[in-house]
Amino acid sequence: MNAQASSEVQNDFFKSKVLGHPAGLFVLFFTEMWERFSFYGMRVLLVNFLTMAIVGVDNPGWGWTAENAGALFGTYAGLLYLTPILGGLIADKFTGYRWAVIIGAAIMTLGHASMALETETSLYLGLGLLVIGTGFFKPNITSIISEMYEGKTDKKDGAYTIFYMGVNAGAFFGMMLCGYLAEKIGWSWGFGLAGIFMLLGTLQFWLAKPLFGKIGGVPDKELEEKHLKEEENSGVSHKPNPFTLLDKILVVASAGIGLTYLINDPASRIADLNLLPVVMPFDFGGEPLSGPIGMALIGLVLFLILVISRISRYTKVVRDRLIAVIIFAIFTVFFFMAFEQGASSLIIFARDNVDRVLIGNSANIFNIFNALLTVVPLAIITWVLYLLWKQTFARIPGSNIILGICFAGIWGLVIWMLVREFSADTTEITVSWFSILNSFFIIVFASFFSKWWESKYNPSAAFKYCFGLILLGLGFGLLAWGSSGMVDGAKVSMIWLILAYLLHTLGELCLSPLGLSYVSKLVPARMIAFMFGMWYLAIAIGNKLAGSLGGMIESVTQQYDLSTFFLIFTIVPIAGGILVALLNPILKKLMHGIR
Repeated sequence: MNAQASSEVQNDFFKSKVLGHPAGLFVLFFTEMWERFSFYGMRVLLVNFLTMAIVGVDNPGWGWTAENAGALFGTYAGLLYLTPILGGLIADKFTGYRWAVIIGAAIMTLGHASMALETETSLYLGLGLLVIGTGFFKPNITSIISEMYEGKTDKKDGAYTIFYMGVNAGAFFGMMLCGYLAEKIGWSWGFGLAGIFMLLGTLQFWLAKPLFGKIGGVPDKELEEKHLKEEENSGVSHKPNPFTLLDKILVVASAGIGLTYLINDPASRIADLNLLPVVMPFDFGGEPLSGPIGMALIGLVLFLILVISRISRYTKVVRDRLIAVIIFAIFTVFFFMAFEQGASSLIIFARDNVDRVLIGNSANIFNIFNALLTVVPLAIITWVLYLLWKQTFARIPGSNIILGICFAGIWGLVIWMLVREFSADTTEITVSWFSILNSFFIIVFASFFSKWWESKYNPSAAFKYCFGLILLGLGFGLLAWGSSGMVDGAKVSMIWLILAYLLHTLGELCLSPLGLSYVSKLVPARMIAFMFGMWYLAIAIGNKLAGSLGGMIESVTQQYDLSTFFLIFTIVPIAGGILVALLNPILKKLMHGIR
């Protein structure tokens, strides 16, 4: 496709608008929404299901320890952010972004179906399929947006903000409805519902193909040459940097060690199967060094050699900007190490240590609030669907019909849930309900942060990271305060957890959605999908650390107390926030004018 044809496709694509953006953005919005519905719907159940007692409860789980559940979840979550590196490369070179999204969504649908069977074999198979499918899906749906807004950088931040709203709308309803069905009816119902909406989301994206034209299609060599010429004219071009033999050896070695470590952690704990030596053949300061930790350090050193070697070969501007991306990625690790406690230790805390039973007027007030919390966002998103329907039904009727079926199903489930709760004498808030607060607060506050970033008071990237990390740490500080002096068997008020989620969300809005935008601004176009994958590598490390550390909640509480456990996640993020603020002058120079 030549440059003129590409321009014609772009102009035609932007003719059909919804809320000031091309209708195709909202197809991606709903595709991501249903994928996140499924992902978060399953995610909020996993640790709760694995650690729930086998006997003595109405809805038994598998009775795993928190350490084992945290190890499995951390590995699963870490792999979810590693496979996008490979998925991005495959899409860049072979399939194109749209086909990669369809392949990934189909594989994830099979993964959710497998999870619903509730056997140990089907659990591991389902998690594996979800990891592979996410590798194709995650980096490439964001890359479609990047290609869609080629030459329209002024609209890119707004597009990513809208897209991020789709992420959180899906997470909100997925955790609420899958969590409610799983905890009130049975675990397989929650896992199964996640699979149903993953399937429907895949179908609606597939049927929307006519709307996208060539955007996200199979890689076009002429378009790649166009990108190279644009980079040369902008003064930030770089000569081709092919992987040398040494690069390839380092990639294979570091990736192999990292993958083996991730799998070995739960395998050695759960099945007593050690893929790595138990101890290293040398000691460290007179003490034997753990084999898994030693191998992980070796893998990290090899990876750093690879990164430093490759970055040194780029031209100065590109090299500096890539260094800035890596520095931000390091602080992203610290952020997600604490933030992702929401999927592990905070689930256990909400279940075992928070007073969730309401009666009388308290129950009525909560049910009214919960009804508004659910119905109002759903009505708003249904209105967006109506706008999309008006703009695109003639071109993609099948996709719109599938979306209509999805929303009819969601409305039916929401009405059934609310009627059931209003008719009950006592309200026991589900564990998963607290997790939806993150998505709700994002929906409430996202527009405020978007306007802040567009105003003259827009802080630098380093200070956005600083605010995000400090707010996150303060949220855990509230939990440490609320649980201090708590005796065995006592439970804390839910207000502490609600306020903690509020601060965590405000911190996330300062940091998380802007990461993708900064990568797209700082990285040359021909490297975009690969660097999105590299960004997810940082999140993968943070998620693995989150799972491993979150699994320590029981042991730390027994040895010290619950307050001490939360203080760990108070101190580390706040210290990271102060450090990144101090690095602000250096980061500004490395970014060469990019804000």
